[in-house]
Amino acid sequence: MTVTEETAPSHYERIGGAASVKAAVALFYDKVLADPELIGYFTDINMAEQRRHLALMLTVVLGGPNEYAGRGLAEAHQSLNIPVAHYVKVGEHLTATLTELGVPGDIIGDVQGVLGKVQDQVVAQGRGTDA
Repeated sequence: MTVTEETAPSHYERIGGAASVKAAVALFYDKVLADPELIGYFTDINMAEQRRHLALMLTVVLGGPNEYAGRGLAEAHQSLNIPVAHYVKVGEHLTATLTELGVPGDIIGDVQGVLGKVQDQVVAQGRGTDA
């Protein structure tokens, strides 16, 4: 008799993989683009490409395959001068999206943890990290 080591499924697998990530990204951007405080960041953005980038990044955050080859967070957001308040709003929209889609609380908590860790790469320099 042999004992095999079972590995726990990744968050990515637990929520349903690529189709679930795609659904989350679609709903998330519906929320963000309906927010008058945030829509201005996206007026000159190719949203199909933006959605693809977020899906790839969210896949990595959830422990799925890493196929992201785009710019880093700091480089992609540096010129936008994003204040902490707007970063927090985006995080709230992501949390609301995941909650609405029935994502388990432990996964949402882990995603929120990642948001906290990368905040300094996204918000404008000199704005601090306090929300």
